[in-house]
Amino acid sequence: MEEPESLLVNRTDDVSDIVPSPIPSSKGPYKVFKRRWMVLLAVFFLNASNAIVWVCFAPIADVTGAYFKVDSDKVNWLSLVFLIVSVPTGFFSTWFLDTIGLRGGIILGSWINVIGAGVRTLSAFDFVPDSYKFTVAIAGQTIAAIAQPFAMASPAKVASLWFPEQQRMIATTVASMSNPFGILIGSALSPIIASSASKMPTMLIIWFIPCAVSTVISTFGVWSSKPPTPPSSSAAEESEPYFAGLKQIIRIKSFRVLLVVLGAGLGLFTTLTTLIEQILCTRGYSDNFAGLCSALMIIFGLVMSVVLGLYVDKTRNFEITAKICFAFAGVFGCGFVAASQFPNIPIIIGVIVSLFGGFGFAFYPICLELGVECTFPVAEATSTGLLVISGQIQGIIYIVLMQIGALPLPFDQMKYQVCSQSKSADGGITPQDFQYSLYGFGGIMAAVAILFLFTFHCEYKRLKMERERQQANQ
Repeated sequence: MEEPESLLVNRTDDVSDIVPSPIPSSKGPYKVFKRRWMVLLAVFFLNASNAIVWVCFAPIADVTGAYFKVDSDKVNWLSLVFLIVSVPTGFFSTWFLDTIGLRGGIILGSWINVIGAGVRTLSAFDFVPDSYKFTVAIAGQTIAAIAQPFAMASPAKVASLWFPEQQRMIATTVASMSNPFGILIGSALSPIIASSASKMPTMLIIWFIPCAVSTVISTFGVWSSKPPTPPSSSAAEESEPYFAGLKQIIRIKSFRVLLVVLGAGLGLFTTLTTLIEQILCTRGYSDNFAGLCSALMIIFGLVMSVVLGLYVDKTRNFEITAKICFAFAGVFGCGFVAASQFPNIPIIIGVIVSLFGGFGFAFYPICLELGVECTFPVAEATSTGLLVISGQIQGIIYIVLMQIGALPLPFDQMKYQVCSQSKSADGGITPQDFQYSLYGFGGIMAAVAILFLFTFHCEYKRLKMERERQQANQ
């Protein structure tokens, strides 16, 4: 049982430091608590484990098709179901986080996630007939997909409620980058663990473990939705009620632009991670190389996110940093479109995807903070949740369009492809030519980058309020 607030406020072992806040208050200094790191850790594990469940089949599409005895279109549904399910449940999760509370949202999300992972793990056992294994797997993916919006809508809220002004950006970065960190682990290790169809059960069991760890940390490590004493003056402010916030947020032009731009960025990345193995295998690149490309994108993205997160925490240059990141991400995204048309250039492709991921991933947490800034005092999960929902909707559209635009691989290029692990009728992936689909990918990337550079301008409402409070108390 959690101690009364009065006791918690006075505990010296729970308070890591009393921050002489940059925004003084007549009530005294704001306080930050050591257990903010436990809350951040819970969100990190929830996001990472959920991302592993989501993405682990994408880099081994041919192995997945052989194990479940389905074609590539059905394999893609194991990832696509996350995007579809998380759109309607995204509105519920943001309402839950902003109305019921952060603690309840984290715990509920972690339990839904572990149940989904457990259900799909059943397909690893012989008591499930082969004809039903894919149905069981897609059922588990669907349940786990319900947990995704709880995980992805939490980062900015955790940062705002638990961290002081000078740590908010890096807290948002750590919490939001846990999703691509999970994608990194799932993409890099899945091809190693499930190198053949016979090893698929092992992979399913292994990936259940981080989901179980996440549930333990969330259930026993998160004691409250917010600390007894706020870490900053903006955290002490009451947020708009959920439905009033929805009405207010949609009238803000800068947020509407952010909905389109960040949503496109998330959707395009989701599309690439879902289809990258199918795109590259037609040019002779293996599952392991596809997994390596996903890993390079995320590793460089994580590094850039931390570096720029620390920079933005100090300078508050949110907008210009975001614009530079997205401009370069657009350039290297178009570079991937060109390079992926050629066989035998793995180093060039590796460099391009590394730079694409470096700038693209760094863009994400900065935009989550921009979403909070330009919509304050709307609750943080509302703005973050809508941005994520936009990404899911656009991801669905782009994946479907990419598949529609894919053509049968020309006969003269069949000599390069390594898509069909099994030549039998019920195994492997049918080689497809994504050339024209990739041209559309590059065109969307370029158009959205131009839109963001020339139309997005954000008023830092939260920082403005904090500065005004500071001046009023001097």
